[in-house]
Amino acid sequence: MTVPYLTDDRWAELLRMRAKDPAAVERAYAKRVRRASVLSDRETLFLVAADHPARGALGVGSDRTAMADRRALLERLLIALANPAVDGVLGSPDVVEELLLLDALDDKVVIGSMNRGGLAGAEWEIDDRFTGYDADALVRCRLDGGKMLLRLVDSDPGTVPTLHACAQAVSELAAHGLMAMVEPLPYHRDDSGALVMSKDAPSLARAITVASGLGVTSAYTWLKIPAPEDSSVLDATTLPVVVLGGAPSEDAAADLAAWGDALHHDVVRGLVVGRTLLYPPDGDVAAAVDAAARVLKASR
Repeated sequence: MTVPYLTDDRWAELLRMRAKDPAAVERAYAKRVRRASVLSDRETLFLVAADHPARGALGVGSDRTAMADRRALLERLLIALANPAVDGVLGSPDVVEELLLLDALDDKVVIGSMNRGGLAGAEWEIDDRFTGYDADALVRCRLDGGKMLLRLVDSDPGTVPTLHACAQAVSELAAHGLMAMVEPLPYHRDDSGALVMSKDAPSLARAITVASGLGVTSAYTWLKIPAPEDSSVLDATTLPVVVLGGAPSEDAAADLAAWGDALHHDVVRGLVVGRTLLYPPDGDVAAAVDAAARVLKASR
């Protein structure tokens, strides 16, 4: 039987600190050993993403609450972070702080998630308010950057305040020399009113150009986008790009192949993947992470 990364004793100590020593969080931020560079020695970046629960997006496949079990989520994150090819994590404050209390983030890149207010399935989902980290907190907590989700829906006025808030966040992060990781996703509403991502090349290219122009400078802006079917979409920017994993499919090999195609483009620097690696169809997190790491390495 495989020994768990999050043992009963380790879990009990985490719960003890949560209840009896809240100041341990601030101490953990302060003592974290930061990596000298966001990019690895191969000039790539491989992060696992775990900011989905803070937006109420808990589902994986047919399991609508897969990510609701926090101990299971943390166990999977610890397995992923144990792989030396994984550079770090993208997470909301609660997840980042739990990993800090578990001593899992030394020498790792940590990107804090900023806007989580557009709850999955809510009527106001596109008006994605900033309810997580802000730029000042990211500086104070000694993190390496901030990520923001920007869903562009031309028919939904909720896009406008989100667009404005993201521009402000890009400017504030740049003033502190921190990465602003913007995830621009074009969406439209179908006949039932449900949000559907627009995956065609013109829509993706347009989203990239809009996100690239946010804020008073693009010097510290990175883009996080889905792997496009047409790699010419990536010709729309000179900014560093990381490929997101998105919702996992039942065909892990097809997911890997799609990432691999995109990773060969000059502007693409790496992967930021969450559910696809943390909740693979066969349950083997270590193998899923290792397979993604091999695809990234082969692309360089």
